[in-house]
Amino acid sequence: MAASWPRGTELALDFITATKWDDLPEAVRRQARRGLLDLTGALLAGRRTPVGDIMAALAVEQFPGGQATILLSGERVSALGAALANGFAQNALDIDDGYRLVKGHPGACVLPALLSALELAGGSSGRDFLTALVIGYEIGIRAGLIRHATSSTYHSSGSWGAIAAAAAAGRLLGLSRRETGAALGAAEYHAPIGPMMKGIDRPSMVKDSIGWGNLAGLGAVLLARRGFTGVEPIFSDCPEPAWLESLGREYEILNLYFKPYAACRWAQPAVAGALNLTRTYRLDAGDIARIRVRTFAAAARLSRRPPADTEEAQYNLAFPVAAALLDGQVGPAQVLPPRLFDPALTALAGRVEAVVADEFEARFPAQALAEVEIETHDGRRFSSGPMEAQWEPPAALPSDAELEDKFHLLVDPVLGQARAKDLARLIWNLDREPEALSLIQACVLA
Repeated sequence: MAASWPRGTELALDFITATKWDDLPEAVRRQARRGLLDLTGALLAGRRTPVGDIMAALAVEQFPGGQATILLSGERVSALGAALANGFAQNALDIDDGYRLVKGHPGACVLPALLSALELAGGSSGRDFLTALVIGYEIGIRAGLIRHATSSTYHSSGSWGAIAAAAAAGRLLGLSRRETGAALGAAEYHAPIGPMMKGIDRPSMVKDSIGWGNLAGLGAVLLARRGFTGVEPIFSDCPEPAWLESLGREYEILNLYFKPYAACRWAQPAVAGALNLTRTYRLDAGDIARIRVRTFAAAARLSRRPPADTEEAQYNLAFPVAAALLDGQVGPAQVLPPRLFDPALTALAGRVEAVVADEFEARFPAQALAEVEIETHDGRRFSSGPMEAQWEPPAALPSDAELEDKFHLLVDPVLGQARAKDLARLIWNLDREPEALSLIQACVLA
């Protein structure tokens, strides 16, 4: 391997190897805990989905070993098997964080691999764990920006998320600078290059290739420790020097969006519009004759067919709008049976149509907007006006209390209210914990 890399990669390596918890601004340290709370809730709730069960069973069968833990069930498998299974559970409900300009999920691409690395390391402090998480976010977001700037195809999160996983896991496992460069290159080369819009047009369990991205990233780290070499990392291809020169000075983790609903983020401006109308005008679902959603092209491309499974419910425009109108919520209870197949919900979803609004298309992906128009059976018409999704940065971020309410909505049915409360407290104070393995122990049913 070359003694040095082009400037972009050297900047990335500087950040990965030199960043310390005490050097991070307090806002970044707080956001790391907020991100971990949100990701943990999504992972634990996602473990109780069909894809969560399938991938856990596959890991037990094909990745045997006692290195790492599949969360919730507590099954012990190899580190790679746990990263894969936990990775699929992490994004199973599509309720994990995102970053607008990469059109994907940076946190979900990091945490599952990082949990496996924590167990391989034999334990690390909470500060070290959270520092690695921040590194994964910052490196992953920049890798995503470069991926989209240098490719004409919209790739899934795993395509750049594998690099994020390698950065975070490599830091926690103490890779040298040379080994880290090799891991980044190997992760990029072995990452799942998923054509995202194929997954939008025909939703399935492949989702955003996040599970395989976690496996590829952690695998690259384990290979690099053995002397495996990789290609020149993606950071050498960066077309905008400021993206990497800002590392350690500007923290993109502060610009995450959080998701209140178990649905594609592209559908959530329409959900916000529907809820705005029902709350303002006290509309009854039975009065609604037609729902028209004006939005950007990618959102209009989401399916409006009755979903056959939870993945089709999430990558859908009509279903979450109907669920929001009927239930005031789009969570696990709505996108899983039996509510998934409720005739009243299906009937209302059938009244939703979508059109591309040129003014909204022109502002995407910097902004994701929708306007919902409802017509009642007696001829009344209501419009939400342009709407963004709830909890959209920079002006409408959730409070700590709101994120914790979401956490309990997801985790209380899984761990029970008392254990969920203890887990939330542990996460909020993880930087004070001498041993971060307590996080994994708290996420396993006795």
